[in-house]
Amino acid sequence: MREEIRKVMENVGKVIIGRETTAVKLFAALLADGHVLLEDVPGTGKTKLAKTLAASVGIQMNRIQFTPDMLPADITGLHVYSRESERFELKKGPVFTNILLADEINRATPRTQAGLLECMEERQVTIDGETMELEQPFFVIATQNPVETAGTFPLPEAQTDRFMMKLSMGFPSREEEMTILQTYSRTDPLEELQAVMTKEQLLALKEEAKRVYVHPLVAGYLADLAAETRKQDRVAMGISPRGTLALMRAAKALACMEGRDYLIPDDVKTLAPDVLSHRLVFSYGGGRQEEARGLVEEILSRVPVPVEDFGRRG
Repeated sequence: MREEIRKVMENVGKVIIGRETTAVKLFAALLADGHVLLEDVPGTGKTKLAKTLAASVGIQMNRIQFTPDMLPADITGLHVYSRESERFELKKGPVFTNILLADEINRATPRTQAGLLECMEERQVTIDGETMELEQPFFVIATQNPVETAGTFPLPEAQTDRFMMKLSMGFPSREEEMTILQTYSRTDPLEELQAVMTKEQLLALKEEAKRVYVHPLVAGYLADLAAETRKQDRVAMGISPRGTLALMRAAKALACMEGRDYLIPDDVKTLAPDVLSHRLVFSYGGGRQEEARGLVEEILSRVPVPVEDFGRRG
């Protein structure tokens, strides 16, 4: 792993105990210009992970606690009349930030959920007919509780497809929980955390990730994986080209984090379950996340993996 990435992961590890793999994938999504849906029960550290990532790379973070009565303007902002200046002035919403934590996104109405779509896809906001670009980087981390579903509005496929990855924190092991107790018995390490990367370094890494070379055989491997999801009898809708592109971009970011300027099949295999599973639509109208991940892992074991000097330009 590259030295600057290693420092960020070490920084995150001071606050979030035992979730190195999740942190690596989250950072890969950030580098790949994607967004992440974190699905887990309350108290597993989703909010703290987002705050730690923002603090480690020295960028701004805003948090929105979604509720059923929230309106799209509460996210994007609106023009408010000022008696002092005798004109309408723009009051920017929390979306004007670098990392946006959309907490319990499934508690908002579909109208409000859709208010995030333009921001996530186009990196811009339209308020009263005026379109404004969002500052780079712009990264949405949305959370939802998979257990408590009363009074929630499940995200439609069009919305979940906007998320590059769907991740889960999971519960810590006994040893990890003991370390958490010992660490937090003294102080909250997040309060003392210092940035180990600048915004300029992060943006430079994002550009470097875009230039990672994709060998034609690896591109073919990506296409084969997507095609295989469309052949499954229990799947009504397989992976779309948007999903294949998301997997390629995420894998390129992971390769960049590892210090390579070319993609290898292992990069794809590492991230495929997190990028593809939530995009599968089952024919019988159900399909839990565990079943979808199992299907993706089954496809990964079945599709032939190419062998080549992947760094060689054709």
